[in-house]
Amino acid sequence: MTDVVMPQLGETVADGTVAQWFKSVGDVVTRGEPLFEVSTDKVDTEIPAPADGILAIILVEQGTTVDVGTVLARIGTEVESPTTTTAPEPSRAVASAPVAARAARVTTSNDEKLSPVVRRLLSENNLESSAVVGTGPNGRITREDVLAAAAALAAPPTPASTLSPVVRRLLSENNIDASTVRGTGPQGRLTRKDVDDAIAQRGARDTGGTETRIPFTKIRRLTAEHMVRSKATSPHTLMVKEIDFESIEVVRRSKGPAFKAAKGYSLTYLPFIAVATVEALRAFPHLNASVGDNELIVHGRINLGIAVDLDADGLVVPVLHDADRLTVPAMAETIRDRALRARSKQLGVSDMEGGTFTISNPGPYGTLLTGAIINQPQVAILATDGVSRKPVVVTSDRGEESIAIHSVGLVALTFDHRAVDGGYAARFLKLLGDICQSRDWNESF
Repeated sequence: MTDVVMPQLGETVADGTVAQWFKSVGDVVTRGEPLFEVSTDKVDTEIPAPADGILAIILVEQGTTVDVGTVLARIGTEVESPTTTTAPEPSRAVASAPVAARAARVTTSNDEKLSPVVRRLLSENNLESSAVVGTGPNGRITREDVLAAAAALAAPPTPASTLSPVVRRLLSENNIDASTVRGTGPQGRLTRKDVDDAIAQRGARDTGGTETRIPFTKIRRLTAEHMVRSKATSPHTLMVKEIDFESIEVVRRSKGPAFKAAKGYSLTYLPFIAVATVEALRAFPHLNASVGDNELIVHGRINLGIAVDLDADGLVVPVLHDADRLTVPAMAETIRDRALRARSKQLGVSDMEGGTFTISNPGPYGTLLTGAIINQPQVAILATDGVSRKPVVVTSDRGEESIAIHSVGLVALTFDHRAVDGGYAARFLKLLGDICQSRDWNESF
């Protein structure tokens, strides 16, 4: 018997909502195929089955929020009980009158096997499978069937019937009645932004216009707790180095236009610095590590985390596994992919696991110096701050000095003093600077 548990989708995520089950009790499941969908404040993702077998029992129904590690179901060789995977009572209770009326007229088989896409569309449109006529083989419900049923509804759904698990949670945490919030999504659907705006407006009203009090969202609280725990766990030490990025700037100017034309986005400093960082980590592996029980755990793989800002909500750190294998263009593409999926809540479990070293990149906002907090259980984090044009002293091959205008910026390494000492960190930064300044970056393209 194999337990199916609520996974931890990120360092600061403590619970998750079972958005939907893709299988019913008694169904045969194959290891690796989508089994259920989890919704958190950071990620909405499909979770694969951990083993082959039969879905023996479902212990947590759709729409239920539980702590990380909670057993949700079990996979075995036979059914344990007559538990079914019908939608939770609250969802049925808020079904709109048109849906209920249609359900009375049209029925389909209760044990019909629905695809993940169909289940998602049914949930999004607050439709029961019994309310949809299946036109597929053997009466199977297709994507088009659900869309047609949704379009046929005589009246728009009520706000309460269209709430996603995340929106429901925000409303509950802030004691807000869904009917008091104007939805800006399709057919008046409430979005997360609608609820966040309502929270901010209520805070402004409650303080008479003299101050604004915005209650922490779940992700904001978890991020705060993670940061406080990190400061309490690790003796943080900050070390800063100025780097002349002119060698990188020259390549950005020569390769940047063609890169943007091909990819649709700009070639920034970050992928160059990331490539240089993972190369330097190979020479200084004690920074690619974690602290265990009176021991330093040096990781064999370099899995680079890139901190992604979610506006005022907090941050997530998607992971680039085996980042030392990436070229500059591949690094740029991978970082952009992770950032876009993080902000649209499309990251999967594997995208959030196994990080060994993190880069925080506030540089695009023109920052001068950032002392980032270590992403536990890692032992170091590198902040890449703003790059600007400055006069610098350059030395010719003959030893002659002159003044030139170069692109210069600071990088700041925050490290855990339990793991390494200042000399080790300083040598790492020196090597990082040497790579950035002396590498022939044209070879990367």
